[in-house]
Amino acid sequence: MKIPLVSVVIPTFNRPIQLCELLESLHRQTFQSFEVIIVNDNGTSVDFVKEIYPELEITVIEPLGKLQHVQARNLGVRTASGNYIMLCDDDDLLLPGHMEKMMHEIQSADLVYSDVEIFHYILHKEKREVTERYLFAYSNNIEEMKKFSTYVPSGSLYRKSLHEEIGYFDPDVHNYWDWDFYLRSASKHRIKRVPQASVLYAFGNNNNNSSKLDSMRLYLDRLCIKHSLGYLPTKNFWLLLKEKEMMLREAESTRTWDGIIHPSRLALDTIKKPAVI
Repeated sequence: MKIPLVSVVIPTFNRPIQLCELLESLHRQTFQSFEVIIVNDNGTSVDFVKEIYPELEITVIEPLGKLQHVQARNLGVRTASGNYIMLCDDDDLLLPGHMEKMMHEIQSADLVYSDVEIFHYILHKEKREVTERYLFAYSNNIEEMKKFSTYVPSGSLYRKSLHEEIGYFDPDVHNYWDWDFYLRSASKHRIKRVPQASVLYAFGNNNNNSSKLDSMRLYLDRLCIKHSLGYLPTKNFWLLLKEKEMMLREAESTRTWDGIIHPSRLALDTIKKPAVI
């Protein structure tokens, strides 16, 4: 078996519809030298995805007990055989040329990430329908990134060798594992932002309620201490993006998405099934 260049690491938990739409977007990539490592974090079995997407080299890992999302990613990365790692949340999507573009850009960097389109959606049986979408594109400035991170890990690509120097993802900062990973990488390695919105980032309408912000305070404090960031407030995501300081960081980006999510084979198989009378 030929060793893939890229290992796509996907932690998942009971979101089969979204996961299959992500696999559909991987199937449509113009670059195909990759494996898919799915870490099913104590959820309902997802082994069926190997049957409906047989052309993808899929490995499903079933850990003993609940790992939580950070350790699930660590397990997936440790299992990876590729020289490059691409991270993906199970409900996010990649446009067809995304991986090819990232592989080109990383030749002069150690970690590359793209801009994204954030979308809200309605779930209809076996597929999602987009209701709203927003461009999320901000400059990559290390000092500004110490105040608020605009690094979206889904679709980002990096050299697996980074872990040999900076370690794995830190579960002690929980919600801020990606911000921590960015700052640790930036301290020693070359990071490049790619100004194209080729990642589609699913964002729930209830992800930023006050109770969740309160629970995140502990982890933000840990991040601030770890990187000597001083005191940073926990803020509502959408309100923060409208602040003048954040608006000054807005950057130009190329958008090519038509706003439609391609149905997965799970949805198509469901459509083909005759109604039970």
